[in-house]
Amino acid sequence: MHELSIAYSLVEAAAEAATRAGAQRVVAVQVVVGALSGVATGALTFCWEIATAETSLAGSRLDLVEQPVVVYCPDCRQEGELAGVQLFRCPQCGRPTGDVRRGRELQIESLEIETAVCDDAGGAASAEEAP
Repeated sequence: MHELSIAYSLVEAAAEAATRAGAQRVVAVQVVVGALSGVATGALTFCWEIATAETSLAGSRLDLVEQPVVVYCPDCRQEGELAGVQLFRCPQCGRPTGDVRRGRELQIESLEIETAVCDDAGGAASAEEAP
């Protein structure tokens, strides 16, 4: 199950980004997962809790955004979303195409974090950011 090593890598990258943003706590990490990335989203979700345990991301939520495969057809000169990954044909004209434009992604899209900010009275307050 390579999803565990992927989860550890995502945790490391998210923790570094959160530190740079001055986060006190990471609430959620949004990750785009392409249909051709080879990642089983259910397994990645399961591994998230293991990978975040005893880290600054413990208790954070993993929000996965599944990216379908989008191909470009040189005949139609259009991009189109494939119905599945078994048949790489233009959705408009039906001609074979292998020009994949989207669907291979595996990347952190955003973080939902809490930071300490000073209110008008000089005390600390909490704010959410999505860098």
